[in-house]
Amino acid sequence: MDELDSKAPIARPVRSGEKYTTPQGFRAIKDGIRPSVATGASASAATAGAGAAAGAAAGAAVSAAAAATGTAAGAGAGAGAAVSAAPLRKPPWLRAPLATGAAFQGVRQIVREHRLATVCEEAKCPNIGECWNAGTATLMLMGSVCTRACRFCAVDTGNPRGWLDPEEPENVARSVELMRLSYVVLTSVDRDDLPDGGAAHYAAAVRAIKRRMPATAVEALTPDFAGVVRDVLTVVDAGIEVFAQNLETVERLTRKVRDPRAGYRQTLDVLEAAKQHRPSLLTKTSLMLGLGESDREIRAALADLRAARVDLVTLGQYLCPTPHHLPVERYVRPEEFLAYRDLALELGFLECVAGPLVRSSYRAERALARNNAGLSTGLSSRA
Repeated sequence: MDELDSKAPIARPVRSGEKYTTPQGFRAIKDGIRPSVATGASASAATAGAGAAAGAAAGAAVSAAAAATGTAAGAGAGAGAAVSAAPLRKPPWLRAPLATGAAFQGVRQIVREHRLATVCEEAKCPNIGECWNAGTATLMLMGSVCTRACRFCAVDTGNPRGWLDPEEPENVARSVELMRLSYVVLTSVDRDDLPDGGAAHYAAAVRAIKRRMPATAVEALTPDFAGVVRDVLTVVDAGIEVFAQNLETVERLTRKVRDPRAGYRQTLDVLEAAKQHRPSLLTKTSLMLGLGESDREIRAALADLRAARVDLVTLGQYLCPTPHHLPVERYVRPEEFLAYRDLALELGFLECVAGPLVRSSYRAERALARNNAGLSTGLSSRA
């Protein structure tokens, strides 16, 4: 047998939607959604849309292009619009900076050396180039495999069966120290396999950061902890400055968009519980637009959030991460985002950061500058 024949075959990369075995020994689905789920969703949408009038309340054009990946998706800007197979080019305002540069490489090296997961990479965030070049990253706790399978999210899905990295809290704190961050966002996958949803581990990471960097502000973008208030308060009492839990979409679309274990009212209750426990704590959430919601539904969601005393909200464009995820129903124009921001401010939010490429943790440290995180005057050119 020659040298080439004796070599083990090179394993091909795991494709989106395929099952694989993690280094910790449990099974997971790459990018969270299997192809059969997407196929069924498209068929249902086509059936529901037969004979329905096209167009949403906002009158936006439909999309079949996944802006982050360029992959095809169904289209139709109304709840009953028919699905089209013809992909559309993504709008020019959805161009993000390239993920390259010395600062970008420096953040990536820290992430790799300390075995960290970032939502920037796992969720295929379009702003990774801008944020990492600015020396910031949103750190994702408790691994990169989520127990839930939301149909908008590209984080891998599986059952970690209780696995946690006991060194992670200190590794995260050391990384924050090395990056000299004055503001850090900690998020995490959902961990329904853990008795407390991972709340104690989350709190340990916050306390580790505060020991090394007491002046660093920490924003906790948490799971909903299945609505268990004591687990929510475990994180709230760890010393955070901002508590965030994302509503994601309007009430009507929640069952279609989010995992069945999540809930519109459950998220509102979690946010309200955090605020009631610590009234001085800033609370925050995020909505994706372009999933088929109407202006009336957006207003209702914002009003519900204010009723729960939420202080900060971000609004961004939903971008289909893979062909297996929900299609984009419409691309919201930059000027529409500014109008939605005005509406949110009228309803009493301290700030609403809104724009096509805005994500829940985008420019988080600038949320209280009251200038749309620097996007107000340059939204069109930036996007």
